[in-house]
Amino acid sequence: MLIRRSEARGQTQIDWLSSRHTFSFGEYFDRAHRGFRSLRVINDDRVAAGRGFGAHPHRDMEILTWVLSGQLAHRDSLGTGSVIHPNDLQRMSAGRGITHSEMNPSQAQPVHFLQIWIVPEKTGLAPEYEQKSFDPADRKNVWQVLATHAATRAAKAPQAVAVHQDVTLYASHVVQGQTQALPVVAAGRGVWLQVVSGLVDVAGHTLHEGDALAFELDAGHPVTAPHELRAETDAELLLFDLA
Repeated sequence: MLIRRSEARGQTQIDWLSSRHTFSFGEYFDRAHRGFRSLRVINDDRVAAGRGFGAHPHRDMEILTWVLSGQLAHRDSLGTGSVIHPNDLQRMSAGRGITHSEMNPSQAQPVHFLQIWIVPEKTGLAPEYEQKSFDPADRKNVWQVLATHAATRAAKAPQAVAVHQDVTLYASHVVQGQTQALPVVAAGRGVWLQVVSGLVDVAGHTLHEGDALAFELDAGHPVTAPHELRAETDAELLLFDLA
């Protein structure tokens, strides 16, 4: 079992951007933290009012954006123009090439969001864009599916965003004092639990905002893995079930 502490993450700090990097990104390189299975990036970004990332290219990556507070304006070479708000999940499949920009449209308030990159199952896919809004009441003390494999979405979670990889992303708001079971994960898969806010206990480990816990279920050997967590304060969580 791996614990990734918030304060150990990489950092980019400039006048308009404060970003913490769970995995190697840009000028931050950590040989021990270059991703987890197909999960390649979790950047915890705070962008000042009226600022943002100008037009820049991506390819062969599934890019998910989960806004925590404020709002984020998106424009891309597919002709998409949208504003992402809290409880919205954006999925951009960069495929064989896409250019986009991300700007904070507010002139008064910063925006705080997580940007998540997942390596797709195939290269050279057609670029795609998708954005869905999720009711926070549907994740109170339960796991709400935000994204799942495009090949199984219709049968498994039609309300979720599709990704071109065998990954399921869950979110939950666990109320202080509540104990919650982790989703059932099949043998041979990996789990990455990211604490977005709050304080939780998992198998005797206290996890704070920005901390993460990961474990793998080896198909050939019995593994003692945590089965539940307890919220020491109200907590917002993301959980990745990865092939």
